[in-house]
This record gives sequence, structure tokens and C-alpha cells, in this order.
Amino acid sequence: MELTAERPTERTADSPTERTAESAPERPTGRRDTNGMAVASFVLGLLGLLVLNVFLGPVAIVLAGIALWRGTARRGRALLGLGLGIADLVVLAVLVSMDNTVSWGLAG
Repeated sequence: MELTAERPTERTADSPTERTAESAPERPTGRRDTNGMAVASFVLGLLGLLVLNVFLGPVAIVLAGIALWRGTARRGRALLGLGLGIADLVVLAVLVSMDNTVSWGLAG
């Protein structure tokens, strides 16, 4: 009795684009990344109300915008992050105008 191993026949694609489409691994859509961006925008916006709002406010706004543009499942968090990022800049503008300086501090 003779054991022979049959090799599966290799399919060849007609064009190079078909070959790369078939052999390319499936990539996740990135929804997890956008959910993380929505949560990060919320956290940074909330943190920005207390410290470094000149930096954290715009970062929260950008992350929320990207998350909303990509269609996050956490739309509410992204909208809260967007609102808090805008609030960061408003708080900065109010406190700077009260102090008549470019920066502000809790100590006065």
C-alpha cells in the first residue's frame, strides 16, 4: 500500500490585484480605536477644566471630532468630550480676561 500526499492545487489569480486582495489578511474596521478616542476626548476634556486647558481642550476637540467622523459606538462620550473641550477654552478665555494675563492659576 502506497501513501501519497496530495498537494492542494494552487489557485492563480488572473491579475496582481486579485492576488493581493485574496491573500491580504482581514483587518478590523477600527471601531475599537474610535471608541478609545471618544473616551480619551471625554477624559482629557474633563481633566482640562482643571489643568492645562490650553493644551487639553484642543486635543479633546480633535479626538472627539475624529471619533465622530469615523462613526464611534460611543457617540455620547465623543459629544461630551467635544463639549468639554470647548468648555476648556471658554474657561481659559474667561480666566485670562479676568487676570489680564496670558495664563491663569488657581492660587491667583
